[in-house]
This record gives sequence, structure tokens and C-alpha cells, in this order.
Amino acid sequence: MILIGENIHVISKSVQNALIERDEEFISNLIDIQQNMDYIDLNVGPAKKSMEGVLPWLAGLVKSKSNSGISFDTTNSDEMESGLKVFKGKTFINSTSKDPERLEKMTDLALEYGSNLIALTLSKETGIPKTSDGRLEIAFEIYEKCLEKGVENEKMFFDPLILPVCVDQSQALEALNTIKMIKESFDPPVKTVVGLSNISNGCPKEIRPLINQVFGVLAFGAGLDAAIIDAKDLELVRIFRMLENNTPQTDIDRLYIHLAAMVSDFGEVDDIDYDKNSYEQVNIIKIVRILLNKEIYSHSFTQI
Repeated sequence: MILIGENIHVISKSVQNALIERDEEFISNLIDIQQNMDYIDLNVGPAKKSMEGVLPWLAGLVKSKSNSGISFDTTNSDEMESGLKVFKGKTFINSTSKDPERLEKMTDLALEYGSNLIALTLSKETGIPKTSDGRLEIAFEIYEKCLEKGVENEKMFFDPLILPVCVDQSQALEALNTIKMIKESFDPPVKTVVGLSNISNGCPKEIRPLINQVFGVLAFGAGLDAAIIDAKDLELVRIFRMLENNTPQTDIDRLYIHLAAMVSDFGEVDDIDYDKNSYEQVNIIKIVRILLNKEIYSHSFTQI
């Protein structure tokens, strides 16, 4: 499992100000807390005006302070290329869509710099399809273009696009189904990636980590290869490594392994054995049932 840290993100006002001011101390601290990540995502948005030139600066900082790779995350292709030129390590391009101009440019960059390419299963025409079949169709179209250009299968990472469970909980299951379908539909296989924190956007902050962790377990069972996550969520990192190495230490870990296997084997949550006297295990099963669209989400579901 490839873990990509999400903690340098322009949507945060404090991060945005630090990027504009080129605050090396502030950004260095954010790099330090992501030393447990395989890659660090540098989300700088459109990188215009006062943000122009920020990716080469950031890439230089990461290079000097970390052994992690970089996920270059911007809608500005010129800015992305300027960052790729500076950083000679392992990289992701985040991201392309099906839109022809964007797809042409991002595949060119991926080939020139040997980068992994994150492909979003959307287009300007369709937006995000509501069904896994619709997302898979877009993945096939992107794949054909990548194949034509010479991008290797192992460097293609398809993002099924997670929507917040509190906005449209049916989409959690569609995302899981999309991961499974993508993993089963290509030969040689391609890879999958999600922005994991999106699943809990808008939920009360005290329950967000557990929702992220449970969805991460289910996505792992579906065949997920990489996740963009909050590097400060050390329990989530531990859970992914535990699943990857099959090294359960607690009853909760064993429950997570069973849940991942349930998704992998097309099982049913009702067949999962768990401790009904354990408040934590009961809440985990509640979240699973919500994510699988078997129960209705509410902000207070842990109190029900």
C-alpha cells in the first residue's frame, strides 16, 4: 500500500499563507510530520500570481528534508512541469481527467519524467458518474489513450472519486465497486488510488477518523493500491500496515482483517462475527453498514 500525505494543501488558509510567503519553517514542519509517508502531495491549486513558482521551491524543500517521493498536485501544467524538473526522485502527477487537452499534456509529462499518473474517473462533460459502470467506462477511455501514448499499466493509478458519506452515502459503495471493477478489468493490471479523507468531509470531527479508518479497510479489501491520507492519523497508518502485513495485534485488528476479506470475497456484513458488547466494535459495524448503504447515515449514529 502506497501512502501519500495530504498535509500540504492550499485549501488550508494557514498553508496558503505560508506558500505565498515562502515560509520555510512552517512548510518544513509539515514535511517533518509526513516522514511516515511514501509520498508527499503538494496541492497548490492553480498556482497563479503570488503562487507562481511555488512548486519548484516546495520540491527543493522536500528533497532536502525527506526521503519521500512527491505527488505534484496542481491544475497548472506549466507549474507542474517546473516542479518535476527540480525533483529527480519518485513522483506522481496528480492528476488527469478524460478531457482531451488535460489528458494529452499529463500523459506527455508522465512519460517525460517517468512519473506515476493519477487518473480521475470524470470529465467536464459527465462530471462524476453516479455508477461504478460509468466510472469504469471513463477509466477504459483514459486507459486507451495512455496505452496509445506508451504509459505503462503499473504507472496508471485510477481514482474512483469518493464523495462524502454525509452528502450521498450510496456513493461510498459505488466507489468500492469501482475499485474492484478496475482491479479486475485490465491485463496487465492497473492500480487504484483514493483521496481517503473525502469520505468523512462534513461529518463531525470527532467521528471523522473512525469513518476514514473503516472505509480504508473496506477499500483495502476491494484492492486499493494507494491512498492520500492525513499523515497525522497514526492509527490509520498503523491499520494499513497491519492489513498489508497481516499482523493483527488486537480484536479490533482481527475484525478489520475479516471486513477486508468480506469485501474481497463478496461476503456479507451480516455474516461477520464481532463482540456486540464492545462499543468500538459495534460502532465499526455501524459504519460498515452505512458505507455499504444498508443503514441511513446521521451525524449522531454512534449514539443510536
